[in-house]
This record gives sequence, structure tokens and C-alpha cells, in this order.
Amino acid sequence: MLTLTCTDGPGLVHAVTGYLMKFGANIMASQQFDDRLTGKFFMRVHFDAMGAPVTLEELRHGFEEVSQAHAMEFALVDVATPTRTLIMVSKFGHCLNDLLFRARVGTLNIDIAGIVSNHQDYESLAASYEIPYHHIPVTADTKPAAEAALLDLIDTENVDLIVLARYMQVLSGSASRALSGRAINIHHSFLPSFKGAKPYHQAHERGVKLIGATAHYINDDLDEGPIIEQDVVRVDHYFDPEELVAAGRDVETQVLSRAVKWHCERRVFPNDGRTVVFR
Repeated sequence: MLTLTCTDGPGLVHAVTGYLMKFGANIMASQQFDDRLTGKFFMRVHFDAMGAPVTLEELRHGFEEVSQAHAMEFALVDVATPTRTLIMVSKFGHCLNDLLFRARVGTLNIDIAGIVSNHQDYESLAASYEIPYHHIPVTADTKPAAEAALLDLIDTENVDLIVLARYMQVLSGSASRALSGRAINIHHSFLPSFKGAKPYHQAHERGVKLIGATAHYINDDLDEGPIIEQDVVRVDHYFDPEELVAAGRDVETQVLSRAVKWHCERRVFPNDGRTVVFR
């Protein structure tokens, strides 16, 4: 899989496909997007080397000449390799359960390095999946030490993706910057309305007709990072508060799993404060 970003210009597709043809590669899927507002070009190429006697590292090294000629930022990876992932959770386990199940049955190509929580509620669940569980309590006084322990764990375990599966602690600006582009968060889509405790109960009191969820990369601004995926479900006056909560949990799990899947399949490209997603 080859993904790249650069300033738009003539000959980019030809340069990429021409390089792959040197190795007799079969292009299985190719997507590109020219953002006329930013002048950036994005491309994702899924190819099969067709048994050519060349290693992934040799392909990367050889593509350096093409990338330098067009000032490209690129990644060349084997998509069969699972993404090394750390899942973070607090007291709501619906997204955690969903990710664990999808990973087990193979619909998410992730290798779960561990589960981190500021509570111990899901330690037995982690044990049932034979996944290491790291209890890192967080208080106002211990937050710097807790984040240092988290970042150390990420480095030690060679984690590529961090999923905040309803982790209800706000990461500091320094931690958010350290995880930029590789940490995905999920939250309900009522924001900026209905902040704080029991947002679905607040929504019920206002008689909302749509509830939804947003998955995004984290940044310094709480819940305002580049959006990867969103979805909504329609509700009505028949829904009581607990039914709204249940509907919200369903849409949260679906939105988060899609965002994680697309990230791992190299379909998501940062584009200033937005994203380009090749579905």
C-alpha cells in the first residue's frame, strides 16, 4: 500500500504508476483527490508486487527519488500487517467490547497491545481476551505522572494507534501533541450542546429528533480535532432517556469502528483541520 500527499501538479499519477510498473506491480485500487482549496494532492494505491523479488524496504528506498522530485510525504506499508493498537477506556465499555470482538473475528486488522483505564472495571474483560490491562489512576495532582506513564507505555509497546474508546479524561496539550495523528476519540454529536453529565437525558428534555456520534483525531482543543467519521440515527417522542442512551451507544460503536478500520487501512489523510477519507 502506497499513500502520499504533496502539492498538486502535473505528472503525479504517471510518476507513481510508472515507478510501480518497473516491478511489474498490479494496481488493485487507486484513489486520488486534488483539493482545489489547499492545492494539495492526496493518493492511495493498493498494489500487489506479483511475487517480484523485491522487499518492502527496497520499494521504499527506490521511491525516495520520486518523492523528492515532487516533494511528497509518503508511506509504503504491507496492509496485511496488523496495526499495533492501545485502547483507552473509563467506565463505559460498549466501544471497548465492540473493538475487542471485531479484532477477534478479524473484521478489524489490529493487534491490541493493551488496554489502559483510570478505573479497574474492565480488568476481567481484558483477561478473558488475554490482553494486558494497565490501571493508571488520574487525579488533578497525579495527571502529569499518569500521562508520562501512558506515553512511556506507548513507546515501550511500539504502539502505532491509540483509541480513546470513551476514555473520560481530558489529555493535556503536550500529551495531545505527542499523539497527534495517531489517537482517535469518540463522543456524542450533541456538542457543543448538552455538555457534562447525562447528555442523553438533557437531549430527552429538549425533545431532540437526531442523535449521533463523531470520531476524530485528538488535538489541543477538546473534541474539536479533525473529523474522520460521523453518523446519526433518528429518534422521536417514544424514546425514553435510557432508550436514547442505548441508541447513542450503538451509533458510537459503529462510528468508532469505521474510523479505526479506515485509519488502519491507510484511508485517512490529514488536510489542515479536516481529513480526506478514501472509502
